[in-house]
Amino acid sequence: MSVSSLTDPGGTVPVDRSRGLGGVTNRLATDVALGGAFLLAIVVEIVALADSWGVRYWLFGGAAAVVVCLLALLRRWHRAWLAAAGLTVAALTVLVARLAHLPAEPGPAMALALAVLVGAAVRTLPRVPAGAVAAGGLGIVVGSQIAALPAPGIAPVTSLAGLAWLTAVAVGLSLRLVDVRRQATVEKIRQDERLELARELHDVVTHHITGIVLQAQAAQLVAGRQPEKVPGTLAGIESAGSEALAAMRRVVGLLRDAADAELASPGGTEQLSALVDRFTRQGPPARLRMPERTDDWPPEVASTVYRIVQEALTNVARHAPHARAVTVTVEQHDAEVTVQVVDDASPAPARYGHRGGYGLVGMRERVESLGGDLRVGPRSAGGWSVLATLPLPTRTNR
Repeated sequence: MSVSSLTDPGGTVPVDRSRGLGGVTNRLATDVALGGAFLLAIVVEIVALADSWGVRYWLFGGAAAVVVCLLALLRRWHRAWLAAAGLTVAALTVLVARLAHLPAEPGPAMALALAVLVGAAVRTLPRVPAGAVAAGGLGIVVGSQIAALPAPGIAPVTSLAGLAWLTAVAVGLSLRLVDVRRQATVEKIRQDERLELARELHDVVTHHITGIVLQAQAAQLVAGRQPEKVPGTLAGIESAGSEALAAMRRVVGLLRDAADAELASPGGTEQLSALVDRFTRQGPPARLRMPERTDDWPPEVASTVYRIVQEALTNVARHAPHARAVTVTVEQHDAEVTVQVVDDASPAPARYGHRGGYGLVGMRERVESLGGDLRVGPRSAGGWSVLATLPLPTRTNR
């Protein structure tokens, strides 16, 4: 899990680039809720056995249940091994309870913990390990019924364990399907971003190649009549070829569609000003700061700057409509361009869960494909910041 430090005038806030602060908070809340559920199940089990068998008969099964509950709380460390350990403890507990004539196992607390381990494994592990863990959980259910024989019918403990197992498998498979669909959506967005950027770079390379062809044709014409002009023409061809190669290197790793003949020109300074003006008319006041000259930026950099500001303003309008002001700052340094969009909306826990949407996936894909860096997250002084750094390619002097 990678964490970036987002630096702004309000301070430095570490930001989880993969899931964000909302993901950490949600996982912590889930573990706290599970811990409370485990504790409640243990208390219910103690009370039930105290009224029937006596509390001392609970000690063995209770100790085993506590172990399995702890394994369930630690499931994120290594889901496969911890699930296997939990199933092993449960199987030994069922066997010992049968041989020592102790209360039937697994009890409510252990059944709940096993359900958590099985559900987490089914959701996240590869198919074979996930299937093995699910089969192991079913084996515990069957083993508990065998241990209850020759009692007639299905034992209450077996019914409880079976219900917990069915719930775990159903929830795990459902969440697994949701994760697969989400991953497919993310990959599609990344692919679309690669295609769009590759088309823009394709136009740049086409321009250079056309220039090379024209200059080569000119060199053939003047070679016989004015040979003294040939070196200058060849130097121009060399320069144009170098720029074309530099642009092509930026295309490597990107997929492009063949049907890319006619494309709109990438957004530039005028389009960016119009974008900010439209946002101001519909949302909080936005201020734009830009360098005076941007005409020497490569088209892919100019279009990426536009795309970053567009997505950041869309996020503000969608998730922070109560913001009082938004500042868009575009600066050019020696060999890089920085883009920062900052709003002053008061912090809200819900923002952290929603700000890591699919739009940011495409934005990050575009920035990183150009060798840049994107940092997104809350500011310690309040509000939200999107900060991107894009390198400017070195151009060959003609």
